[in-house]
Amino acid sequence: MLTALHCCAIFDVRTGLDVLARSGPRPMVLAAVLLLLAAWFPAFAQTDPQVRPQPLSMHQVAPGIHLQYGAQEEWMPANAGNVANVGFIVGSRCVAVIDSGGTPEVGRRLRAAVENVTPLPVCYVISTHAHPDHILGNVAFLGVPGGGPRFVAHARLAAALSRRDRAYRNVVLRDFRIALAPEAIVYPTLAVEGVLEIDLGGRLLQLRAWPTAHTDNDLTVLDRQTGTLFLGDLLFVGHIPVLDGRLVGWLAVMAELRGMDVSLAIPGHGPSGRDWPGMMAPQRAYLESLQRETRAAIKRKMTIAQAVEQVGRPVAPEWLLAELFHRRNVTAAYAELEWED
Repeated sequence: MLTALHCCAIFDVRTGLDVLARSGPRPMVLAAVLLLLAAWFPAFAQTDPQVRPQPLSMHQVAPGIHLQYGAQEEWMPANAGNVANVGFIVGSRCVAVIDSGGTPEVGRRLRAAVENVTPLPVCYVISTHAHPDHILGNVAFLGVPGGGPRFVAHARLAAALSRRDRAYRNVVLRDFRIALAPEAIVYPTLAVEGVLEIDLGGRLLQLRAWPTAHTDNDLTVLDRQTGTLFLGDLLFVGHIPVLDGRLVGWLAVMAELRGMDVSLAIPGHGPSGRDWPGMMAPQRAYLESLQRETRAAIKRKMTIAQAVEQVGRPVAPEWLLAELFHRRNVTAAYAELEWED
């Protein structure tokens, strides 16, 4: 729902446009309306195509693999929505982007970072799941030279995005004061069911669609050349895990991930690492505790409100953003586990 401040802004813009329509093309009126548009809705302000955005600060974590670590913070205007890990892999023919960030501006800065590294075209933009902090930068890669990339995601991502499309645009308008056109939410053009391999030119990437875990549309990307695995939000490091799928399913997927031969693991949030599968241990311990304690609360016939207050309290202090997400995790776990046999 729009705040009173945003409602007033919309009223002022519409009033200005109405005055302009009735009074003709008076320069002073036109200037006032354009100032209103630029001040309240930056996405309406015209962007000078000659002004190149500041490239994201990337780290080459393995040969040909470049990564930006997002801020370990809530997705908000103060950090420009730049809270998820985003990266790209360079082959001999083209580039694959893996997640594009939480606003179109983050996507533009990621695109500038790619252009800083290589003149090769971006042929794939891969989304690890449908959460806005990972996909709202996709629009920055539309219309790039060479016909533009294919947008790749789990076969269920399109349906998940369709359910949340309007909500995402409303939240971005409310919190970031960015008015996204419907076409700014970019849907996949290549859906992955099971396993798919793509070739960047001498560089094979294995894309794998997983059963419902963190979400119902989680996708991993394994670079066969270096053994680097982009896990998206199947793995959180530092940032408390966020449950938006199935707790039982997530633990099962983690058990399967443990068996993969991985040299470098890149989580959706937090630092990458080579201690595989050891770096999954804190997340596994948290999710197992959440499962165990929620089941116990249900067995004791606690209400969901009571469970939210008691399960996992106090939350381990090493988890960032626990105050924002732990209660939500308990709520989701209770709703899932309440109906177990």
